[in-house]
Amino acid sequence: MKKSGILNRHLAGALAGLGHGDGVLICDVGMPIPSGPRVVDLAFRAGVPSFAEVLDGLLDELVVEGATAAEEIREVNPGADRLLTARLPGLTHVPHERLKELTASARLVVRTGEARPYANVLLRCGVFF
Repeated sequence: MKKSGILNRHLAGALAGLGHGDGVLICDVGMPIPSGPRVVDLAFRAGVPSFAEVLDGLLDELVVEGATAAEEIREVNPGADRLLTARLPGLTHVPHERLKELTASARLVVRTGEARPYANVLLRCGVFF
């Protein structure tokens, strides 16, 4: 049994299959999930696991070359915006409706237990070399 890193076998396997340019959506419990991508639902109860915990865990495992969040996060959930801005230099913001459109091309959706609005981010995978 793996003793460190991501222990959820569904998530670990999904991450291992990602390639350059693939999209990963980390989302709250309220984000509509498109039917195409693989979904790993980590939500246990409201707030567990938190958006920050999942983001930090995935950033430990992935190379990220770009990230997009909803522009509404700035006003409605400034704490999540500060978190994203601090951890993802070059974060871009688009209208929430546009973010939902972009999620259709994601290869993986990771649903957190976060219950605060707009705690969503679309990551674009990079390469480690």
